[in-house]
Amino acid sequence: MADFDVEALRAQFPLLSRTVHGKPLIYLDNANTAQKPAAVIDAVDEFFRAHNANVSRAVHLLAEEATALYEAARGEAAALIGGAESELVLTSGTTMALNLVAASFGPLKLGHGDVMLLSGMEHHANIVPWQLLARRVGARIEVVPVRDDGTLDLAVLDRLLVAPVKLLGLAHVSNVLGTINPVAEICAMARSRGIATVIDGSQAVPHLPVDVGALGCDFYAWTGHKLFGPTGTGVLWGRAELLAEMPPFLGGGEMIDTVDFEGSVYAPPPRRFEAGTPNIAGFVGLAAAIRWFRAQDLAAWRAHEDAIGARLLAGLRAIPGLRLLGEAAERVPVYSFVIDGAHAHDLASTARIHC
Repeated sequence: MADFDVEALRAQFPLLSRTVHGKPLIYLDNANTAQKPAAVIDAVDEFFRAHNANVSRAVHLLAEEATALYEAARGEAAALIGGAESELVLTSGTTMALNLVAASFGPLKLGHGDVMLLSGMEHHANIVPWQLLARRVGARIEVVPVRDDGTLDLAVLDRLLVAPVKLLGLAHVSNVLGTINPVAEICAMARSRGIATVIDGSQAVPHLPVDVGALGCDFYAWTGHKLFGPTGTGVLWGRAELLAEMPPFLGGGEMIDTVDFEGSVYAPPPRRFEAGTPNIAGFVGLAAAIRWFRAQDLAAWRAHEDAIGARLLAGLRAIPGLRLLGEAAERVPVYSFVIDGAHAHDLASTARIHC
């Protein structure tokens, strides 16, 4: 860790050169959205300056260049998390990816009286789409409780993974607690009982090596803006055989092979799920972000994260009246806390005034 050059890393982020109240800007909201290194900003700028065109709809030079740059994001994402490029749908983010699964795969898997099992630590994006599906097909949602230490009780989960449960939605890493869930073990439990698994990887991909094949899930969704890429970008990986059965989520251009007024022939996955003009420049930036990320010394990076995380925890524990939410042994450095008698907005406002 002694060789980890924090200042050299900070220098790659233009926004971090700002000063606030005469002090260097310190940004602690990466679990919400990460700042962008110059390599990403430059890639987006270069696309608009030299390659701007629509993708997959023309054969002129700029269109061919734009298509190649856009598709590079799919290739980079496949290299990052595993799976074939044909199994990776480019979306606007995790929210769209999970809505796609709920709207397209959900009715194929669930019907009246069936159950969707969600953990108590899910982001809204892995709750609301399933609520909409439940109302649509007459299914219901049950919740796996979270223990005081921020972990799931696998013995309880094992008892809950029985008929009529048909689908399990689970965060790989909690965006609130930082807990790393044992996804491979849980997916194996579900798979042995014919239960589909949908994993929210938004917080995991920036922190952990991810191999969707090794995890054994059916779907894995993550977002680009937490991995130093532009907003409005995301990835859904799904098993090829499941994607092939799923109907389109949105209709329009590019997701079809042929169209006439009597009917249309849909394109095979992943194009079937990519209707309309995509966020081309955003995915050019995402491809650059993934390349930049993979070029870092991630082992040293994570060791540094663990060290400053331990320092933060020690400081938080020393504050009278402060309660940490979840202290799982297996976690990433994402922390939440409350102070008795103080509203979170008041605490944040006070901190802003005094920083």
